Amino acid sequence: MQIDSYIAVTKAKVKLLDMIRNIDDRDDTIAITKNGIPKAVIMSIEQSEAMCETMAIMADDDMMKQMRASIKDMQEKKPLVDLEDIL
Repeated sequence: MQIDSYIAVTKAKVKLLDMIRNIDDRDDTIAITKNGIPKAVIMSIEQSEAMCETMAIMADDDMMKQMRASIKDMQEKKPLVDLEDIL
């Protein structure tokens, strides 16, 4: 995950409402620091859901095997299967 900006917790307390208002518009990930050390992250709910979905896919061994096989097929320039051919 890429952190787009850092803000001290003391400043975040003052700017929290503005940060939340702008989080969807900018799609940023903001790290909240305490004594200069990142301690928490603020991100949009969409980013959070996407991250959770990605982690669920990565935790699924069968799904990852299929993805690795597909990547290998593409690297070997094997012909892709058209969805209409499957149905």
